Amino acid sequence: MKLNNLKFGMIAMITVFSLTAVSCQKRGCTDETAKNFNSNAKKDDGTCLFDEDEIDAIVKTGAITSNEIWTSNNVYVIKGKVVVESGVTLTIQEGTIIKGDEGQGTLASALIIAQGAKLNAVGTVSKPIIFTSILDNIRPGQLSGSNLDQNNQGLWGGIIILGYAPISAADGDVLAQVEGIPATDAFGAYGGSNPSDDSGDLAYISIRHGGALIGAGNEINGLTLGGVGSGTSISNIEVVSNLDDGIEFFGGTVNVSNVLIGFQGDDGIDIDMNYAGTVSNFVIVNGSNSDVALEIDGPEGTTNTSGLFNLINGTCYTYGGSGASGDFKSKAQGTVTNVKFGVAKIRASYQNSCVDPKTDAFTYLTASSPKLIFTGSEFSSISVYTASDDGGNPATGCSVFSADQSAAEAVMTSIPATGFSASSFMSWTWSGVNGKL
Repeated sequence: MKLNNLKFGMIAMITVFSLTAVSCQKRGCTDETAKNFNSNAKKDDGTCLFDEDEIDAIVKTGAITSNEIWTSNNVYVIKGKVVVESGVTLTIQEGTIIKGDEGQGTLASALIIAQGAKLNAVGTVSKPIIFTSILDNIRPGQLSGSNLDQNNQGLWGGIIILGYAPISAADGDVLAQVEGIPATDAFGAYGGSNPSDDSGDLAYISIRHGGALIGAGNEINGLTLGGVGSGTSISNIEVVSNLDDGIEFFGGTVNVSNVLIGFQGDDGIDIDMNYAGTVSNFVIVNGSNSDVALEIDGPEGTTNTSGLFNLINGTCYTYGGSGASGDFKSKAQGTVTNVKFGVAKIRASYQNSCVDPKTDAFTYLTASSPKLIFTGSEFSSISVYTASDDGGNPATGCSVFSADQSAAEAVMTSIPATGFSASSFMSWTWSGVNGKL
């Protein structure tokens, strides 16, 4: 649906409600300089209309069944789940702004690239592609609006890319369904046997203010990569103010470089299902309500268990404070090289009334042929912890053996690391232009 000659402000619901109807709602245009200022509105809904910056606005919803190009002279509004179907390529021009509509659960807005589909979205330093909320007053040609800050999270969903690369799902499954998408929706499937699968090219993309609830207890990550293969190119990505994780990998082999994640509500980078690619040159800036910077898990099932992740050249810190922690758990296996972070949390598991060790990140770290290796990295301390219990009724939690804490400290040495500088993100990201680095 194309709405011609909309003056910028929000952009979608103006065709649904007249100004008279909007005026009796609690939400509306609160900018007194706008043509449709609503004195009764209590909260701005992004519908303000201005004389300047006249543009076209295009609302997208449902399935995309043939190749499309989204152009920078338009603002695009994602309403609900927009699904690029298998065999279809969505191309987004540099400098394009895409806004996600509000909504939770089945009404949450998200761009989903299904298995076999491609997203070619390549921006530039001067013209990044920006995904943001419909409530953001950013206009074409701008790098940032003025009405949202780092505390505005969960205002829309996010981007979900699904491929045919191997995953290690529970119960030995080689396929899985992305969180929050019903099993009856085939577009939510990911995983397979093609490690070089190609889901497109992404560069200089900023994803802002997302993370809406998509299902029971499941918020959308800023960027979800499920079974995405190494044929996909992803670089120069910012995810800022997402209610859930910044980027979450569910298996796959895709390599991602030059990543900035800031002020997320949960983890910065989350690795699951034995992701076997490389994340290089990254900066994670935790906010006051963020969880850990790095949450790293290994294989969940018995298939595709040999792959190793690589984290190379990274800096993790809390805004205005100390280093942000990394949590390595659930058979985490891979290498961490030249990464600066806070506490290195290493999970140990126990069984048989807490007496015997069970395979977990700790066993991979301390094995004679380790699968979890830290090289040239800097961290504040090491903390071995456990979530195991003795199996009794009622259950009593296990305690970490002092020998296990010592064993972890014996094989992990913190040394000064360069990490990665945020300077390359200064000129084009929301965090950079708003002084949040």
